[in-house]
Amino acid sequence: MDHETAQGWLDRYVAAWKSYDADEIAGLFSEDVRYRYYPYAVWILGRDAVVASWLAEDTDAQGSTRDDEGTYDAHYAPIAVDGEVVVATGTTTYTETPGGPVTQTFDNCFVMRFDEQDRCREFTEYYTKRR
Repeated sequence: MDHETAQGWLDRYVAAWKSYDADEIAGLFSEDVRYRYYPYAVWILGRDAVVASWLAEDTDAQGSTRDDEGTYDAHYAPIAVDGEVVVATGTTTYTETPGGPVTQTFDNCFVMRFDEQDRCREFTEYYTKRR
């Protein structure tokens, strides 16, 4: 893994979130991925479970509800790449209506581990809401 490949993965992550396309989401992760939305959450285990969580099909997976199209945006960038491990930071913004003013901003940190095919096999998100 290198910075350029990590940035490409992060860009695809945002695109998959915006599309809610199951195939795009699945393409990001290894079959045996371990994923959690915050560091003390129970791990979501396996690609299919992650996809179901993103699509709000699994309400027990501790994920958030599905966001309305056009009410969110994000940009993340890798700040450290060490072999298969990537740490990225960025910002996520939300609006109440598409194109409306930003009503919430979150600062994010992702800690990720990748496999040989540059698919994420372990993902933990840390975030804080700006006041």
